[in-house]
Amino acid sequence: MSEMKDTIAAIATPPGSGGVGLIRISGSGTAQVARSILGIQPEPRKAIYRSFKTDDQQTIDQGLALFFPGPDSFTGEDVLELHGHGGSIVMNRLLKRVLELDTRQAKPGEFSERAFLNGKMDLVQAEAVADLINSASEEAAKSAIRSLTGEFSHQIDQLKEKIISMRMLIEAHMDFTDEELDIPIESFSLSIKEALDQNSSILENARQGVVLNEGISIAIVGPPNVGKSSLLNSLLQNDRAIVTDIAGTTRDTLTEKFLIESIPFVITDTAGLRNTTDPVEQEGINRTNKTMQQADLVLVMSEQHDSMEGISVENINGQKLYLINKIDREPSVAATINKSKERTEIFLSVKTGLGLELLKKELLEFAGIETGAEGIFTARQRHIDALEKSYEYLEAAEPCLKRVSNFDLAAENLRLSLEKLGEITGEFTTEDLLGEIFSGFCIGK
Repeated sequence: MSEMKDTIAAIATPPGSGGVGLIRISGSGTAQVARSILGIQPEPRKAIYRSFKTDDQQTIDQGLALFFPGPDSFTGEDVLELHGHGGSIVMNRLLKRVLELDTRQAKPGEFSERAFLNGKMDLVQAEAVADLINSASEEAAKSAIRSLTGEFSHQIDQLKEKIISMRMLIEAHMDFTDEELDIPIESFSLSIKEALDQNSSILENARQGVVLNEGISIAIVGPPNVGKSSLLNSLLQNDRAIVTDIAGTTRDTLTEKFLIESIPFVITDTAGLRNTTDPVEQEGINRTNKTMQQADLVLVMSEQHDSMEGISVENINGQKLYLINKIDREPSVAATINKSKERTEIFLSVKTGLGLELLKKELLEFAGIETGAEGIFTARQRHIDALEKSYEYLEAAEPCLKRVSNFDLAAENLRLSLEKLGEITGEFTTEDLLGEIFSGFCIGK
């Protein structure tokens, strides 16, 4: 944490040319940086137009300067923003000048990390900053805003309050067993059930938030020349994959992202599955098998009369959806979807587009997110893991509340549940976790 004493600086706008470029400085030496470069210390929160000067008073650029004294700033420290022209050369020259003034280059996400450590936001809100920047759809951006404004954190806090209340009553009953206390012991089972329902509801919303944030992973598998690459191109609405009549054209995996009604999907085209002695094609098939095991959904593609010999998709971890392609070759076959206990099949023609809307509808149903739905907030896998563990501890506490002799075990399980919830917002955390989270941010944020 000694690095928190440093004054840090970074270019906060994307690299390249643009109308405006921004350099952000934060730390105890910020006011001195302002005086050295601007010749004055700006009034708080008032934009001024100044020349940005070198040590020998040569002009690097001209632009706006904004000074935010701590703690009323993004990071909770003194912050200076220099708004200049957005060319990479001029921005790098200006940053070099700032770094000469007893400052150092900020690490990725260090401004947001300082905001968290200084109590300006909790960990969920800090992560939402990166999620908002990286939003791939309007739905994802709306969900990130809900987390950034505290909706996710508020739900966690409400659940924590309920658990804390239960824990206090249980521990009071254990500490004052000889006293006649009006403690509603019989209501504990009802309270724990309410907490479990609340935890489950937050968990479901968080799972949907992860989908909006990361997307549903899909693998297209099947024999060569069955239309896998054509399907990828159709869903992307772009000729991304090479399509030929030669079997085995696809030798490697090809992964792209696309949206259906603002819901993100990450789709991977794979090498055709067949028995082959070609070592390059064999490696492609090995990669196909790995992709199948990692995907949330596997699209098993074939033609009407394919034997699928040598193709095994029964041990896939995720769910499977069977696609029977090229129905345009048989006029008697219509675009349909057949669902049974064993499997779901969609008959389609990628070439003509028949049945593609059925596929898109099924993909949306699999995602389980209603577009435009309120209350979905952005989330990450670590949030899911913590909520699942919290639920497990609450479940473990429930039977312990039926006997007074087990109240100490119930209290311990409630404490562990609270600890897991605290990990989400950052109440309980480690430097390793913070490093992992903020290292994924862009520099300057």
